[in-house]
Amino acid sequence: MVEHVLAKDETGVRFSLPALFKMAQSHPQINIDISKIPTDVLFVVQTLKNKGFEAYLVGGCVRDLIIGREVKDWDITTNATPEQIIPLFSKTVYENNFGTVMVIKEGENEAEKGSVIAEITPYRLETTYSDKRHPDAVTFSQNVEDDLKRRDFTINAMAYCPLLNELIDLYNGQQDLKDKIIRAVGDPNTRFEEDALRLLRAVRFSTVLNFAIESDTLSAIIKNASLIKNISNERIRDEFTKIIMSDSPMIGIGLLEKVGLLKYIIPELEEGIGCEQGGAHIFDVFEHLVQALGHAALKKWPLEVRLAALFHDIGKPRSRRLAPSLLGKAPSKKYTFYGHEVIGARMTQKIMERLKFPNKVTDLVVTLVRQHMFFSDTETITLSAVRRVVAKVGKENIWTLMDIRECDRVGMKKKEAPYRLRKYHAMIEEVLRDPISVSQLKVDGNILMNELNIKPSPRMGWILYSLLEEVLDDPLKNPRDYLDKRVGELDKLSDSDLKALGEKAKETKEELEEEEIAKLHKKHGV
Repeated sequence: MVEHVLAKDETGVRFSLPALFKMAQSHPQINIDISKIPTDVLFVVQTLKNKGFEAYLVGGCVRDLIIGREVKDWDITTNATPEQIIPLFSKTVYENNFGTVMVIKEGENEAEKGSVIAEITPYRLETTYSDKRHPDAVTFSQNVEDDLKRRDFTINAMAYCPLLNELIDLYNGQQDLKDKIIRAVGDPNTRFEEDALRLLRAVRFSTVLNFAIESDTLSAIIKNASLIKNISNERIRDEFTKIIMSDSPMIGIGLLEKVGLLKYIIPELEEGIGCEQGGAHIFDVFEHLVQALGHAALKKWPLEVRLAALFHDIGKPRSRRLAPSLLGKAPSKKYTFYGHEVIGARMTQKIMERLKFPNKVTDLVVTLVRQHMFFSDTETITLSAVRRVVAKVGKENIWTLMDIRECDRVGMKKKEAPYRLRKYHAMIEEVLRDPISVSQLKVDGNILMNELNIKPSPRMGWILYSLLEEVLDDPLKNPRDYLDKRVGELDKLSDSDLKALGEKAKETKEELEEEEIAKLHKKHGV
């Protein structure tokens, strides 16, 4: 067997993948595929071990290795201090109060150069959390058990050494992974009082992993929900975004509402609970918005679409009015929501700014919410109206707006692409396509007047249409030398002959446009 040498540490000790695999096979009860661990990460662990320190992968990376999920960040815990860690690696970053040292990748691969290989943190003991987020003081320990007992959930409180294939699991995290349970380490109230962001992380893990939250942990979340007010909006935004970008954001939003966190994060959404819509809507406003978000997730659409789907009707509760009764009859139970898109756009702006979303994301989401009501009767809307919508949202965003409309419709439990939606697709393509016009020519009115001495008159238009017909028939006739020559020849014709030629060319152009539009309509089945 060819030895796959991973690296040499500063002591000159070598190690190889086959040796690691052999060690792993000696502990078959641990279901971790070592080949999924990058060689650079293994080298970091080996380097610490060669210096006589303990070193374990810890937290989310161990969890994801066990369940076969892609690992995005590699965390290592050790009994070495930052001062002992830093000299072992050629490039590190240490800029925090918690002992975490980042090991930075070097080498010739420019795409990966400068990226973080792993974050190494000494075993830690923490004191009180006055701000409900960060420990007031941190001391380093020599026992990995001290590090694990301060972690949030059992599934994140396991330490694994790939060199020994040794798993330390003090809180039965493996069993909770098997049972698909989110359970706090130790007393859940204490864990959430220490760091209130864990309230939101519990919902996020439940949503992303499709795990249930254990009953005592769930009760503690409900009891301590108000503590989330101590967390910065930026951190809340990051967790909320991960929930929204999961495969099941409907579950996440529903869980946030159930445990009492949503009212502290986006209370505006709760205004839609129990807000009847009537008409074609079978859901209240809240459920409709959650269903629309679910469709966006099903389609794997980006964050901006998902947020706009969730917020598109958020202004309805504040704009709802009973429709006027007719002819003196009893009051109607039908509702109107005039201007809800305007109100909703303002509300969305405040939500996005409050959660510190980037301006670019905020601007697009607000625009999509504001413009999502551009639909009307496809039999009466004009192409000029569609052009105005395109101008408002931009050519680059018009299809995104159509995605919001699809989410809106599916959120009403209606079909995904009915005739009306297909008709709008056809009309949008029609206004976006390059028109068949004299602008396609390499000569224009200014060239005719200023370079080819054609006087302004109806003759100029007849000449341009005649040239266009020739170019449509044979695009190779569009170069300036040919067109300049033909202008001279056409200008010698009498007014009547040139007019007849120009009007015939114009009819040909219109016929070709009709054919193109017919193709679009056939494409969309309208």
